Amino acid sequence: MEVIETGIKDLIVLRPKVFKDERGYFFESFNQKAFEAVGITEQFTQDNQSLSSKGIVRGLHFQSPPHAQGKLVRVIKGAVQDVAVDIRKNSPTYGKHYSVELTEDNFLMMFIPAGFAHGFATLQDNTIFSYKCTDTYHPESEGGLLWNDRELNIQWLVNEPILSDKDKKFQPFSLFISPF
Repeated sequence: MEVIETGIKDLIVLRPKVFKDERGYFFESFNQKAFEAVGITEQFTQDNQSLSSKGIVRGLHFQSPPHAQGKLVRVIKGAVQDVAVDIRKNSPTYGKHYSVELTEDNFLMMFIPAGFAHGFATLQDNTIFSYKCTDTYHPESEGGLLWNDRELNIQWLVNEPILSDKDKKFQPFSLFISPF
């Protein structure tokens, strides 16, 4: 497995070894020992999957301690622009984000540790997005940042995105007080 550095401490993109032949392909989407070998020692407790049409933006979400979540994200079908924002107040990259395209063809995965807000935009219809979490969902711990906040300056790859009412109402970064 290849580790691709993002320039933000602890946030990494992974390129698994994919074996392809005339029948299709095979790869290990998760192997605890292989992940530990690249520094991901967190235990995953919940798997989630979503299906979205093209042009959907989900995020930017996080869960506050003590229910903070790390995530291992990937695309099963379709494509997304995946975005992680460092919200660890003592981090030298606080408020910085990293964006990567995850597709069914490139097999890339991103590990997003606790202390990041996360979101994605779907770039194709019928995109299936999968993520492993290091803690179970806890509604009272949920928080978010405004997806199109000018201070964050995320260059989303969708025009006229479709958002949930909840995601439209998150606070701008300038009013955010980090729980991390």
